[in-house]
Amino acid sequence: MTLDELGAAVEHGEIDTVVVAFTDHYGRLLGKRFDGRFFLESIADGTHACDYLLTVDMEMEPVAGYRYANWELGYGDFHLVPDLSTLRRAAWIDRTALVLCDVHENDTHELTPVAPRSILRRQIDRLGELGLTAKAASELEFFIYDESYRSAHEHGFADLRAAGTYIEDYHLLQSARVEPYVGAARRTLSASGIAVENSKGEWGRGQHELNIRYDDVLRMADAHTVMKHGMKVLADAMGISVTFMAKPHTDEAGSSSHLHLSLWRDGDNVFADDDAVFRQFLAGWMAHVDDVMVCYAPTVNSYKRYVDASWAPTRVAWSRDNRTAGFRVVGAGPSLRIENRIPGADCNPYLAYAASIAAGVAGIEQRLEPADEFRGDVYQAAELPRVARTLEHATEAFDASTMARSAFGDDVVDHYAHFHRVEVDAFHTAVTDWERRRYFERI
Repeated sequence: MTLDELGAAVEHGEIDTVVVAFTDHYGRLLGKRFDGRFFLESIADGTHACDYLLTVDMEMEPVAGYRYANWELGYGDFHLVPDLSTLRRAAWIDRTALVLCDVHENDTHELTPVAPRSILRRQIDRLGELGLTAKAASELEFFIYDESYRSAHEHGFADLRAAGTYIEDYHLLQSARVEPYVGAARRTLSASGIAVENSKGEWGRGQHELNIRYDDVLRMADAHTVMKHGMKVLADAMGISVTFMAKPHTDEAGSSSHLHLSLWRDGDNVFADDDAVFRQFLAGWMAHVDDVMVCYAPTVNSYKRYVDASWAPTRVAWSRDNRTAGFRVVGAGPSLRIENRIPGADCNPYLAYAASIAAGVAGIEQRLEPADEFRGDVYQAAELPRVARTLEHATEAFDASTMARSAFGDDVVDHYAHFHRVEVDAFHTAVTDWERRRYFERI
C-alpha cells in the first residue's frame, strides 16, 4: 500500500487506524496505534518510544545490567522511523493498516545498533560490499488449539485441546477441520500484501505450516514478523489459540522455522553460477553454528526441539535433499538454495537471517571449504559435531565468538549475551511442573 492509497482509504472511511510497530529481542511487535488522519499529517516526523523496550524481559520488566539503557541513564526515548515500503493493510483486524519502523537514536538519528532490524540491515550492507544481495523464505510451523488464549492462560497452558487428534502431515481430511482458521489466515495475509504460497498439516497433532513466497531478505524478515503477529491476532478473535513455541509438548514434534537462502548478483543466482561462493557460504554456515546458535534458538525451550529422529537437526552436516541434515541443499539453477533447518519457530527472523548472512560472509571472507556431503541418516552419525544442548551453552559460545564480535560489534554481542543470560537465570530459578510430578511424593 502506498501513502496515497492509504490517504484515499482514510478519506473513504476504509481505514481509520495505523499501527506503527517495531520488534523487541523476542521478535514481538511493539508500538502505537495512530488515528489515520493524524498519521498522514505526522508521518514525516515519525514517533518516539521509551528505550527501555530494548531491555525488557518477557514480562515487560526492565532488566538491570544493560549499557544501552538503564535507570541511571533515565530510560529516555528512541525514534521510530516508519519504513513506508512496509505499509500494508492489516486485514486480520477491521479498518487498520500497519507499518514497520527502523529504530533510530534520538540524538544522532542513526540506526540503533542493538535493534533487531538494524542488525539485519547492517549484515545486508556487508553483503552489498561484496556486490551481493540475498533472497530468502521462511517455512513457519505452529500448533493450533481449540481453546482461547484466555482459557489457556487460566488453565496454566496445560492439558490444552489440540486441533487435531492424530499426526496429520499432508493429511487433507484433518487439515480440512482447521480450514476455518488456516484458510482465514491465508486470506488475511494475502490481503495484507504477504504472498502466501500454501499451507499443510504437519507431523504433530494440531500442527500446521504456512509458507510464503521467497523475497529480498529484509522484506522476508518483515513478512515473517507480520505473519506471526497477524496469525495470533486472528486466532484470538476466533476464540482459539496458536503457538510458535519451538517445543510445546514433550511427546510431539517441535515447530521449526526453516530458512531458505540464496545469494544474487545482477539478477542472477550466484549459487547456480559460482560454485566457489556457494561452497564458501555453506562452509561458513557450518563452521559458525555455535557462534550464532542463540540467533537460531533464542529461548530455553528452543533446545528441547533437537531430538534425534524428530525431523529437527541434532548434528552439523550438509546433504542434498536430506531432511536429517541441518543444512539441506535443494533446487537447481535459479532456484538453487540452502535450507537451514536449525532455527525454531520461536526465532526472531531479523536476528536469524542476520546470523545466517554473518556466518556465510565469514565463510566467503575466510575462503572456507565445507566437509564432504553426508549421505545417509545424520542422526546415526555420532562422529559429527552436535548442535548446542542448552541456551546456556549457546550463550557462552556467542559471547566468546570472535566471528560474532567481528560481524555484529561488541555492543551487540554484549547486549544479547546479557539478554540470554537473564533468560537462563529466570529458568534456573523457576520450579517446573516436571519437578513437582517427579519429586513431590517420591523423593
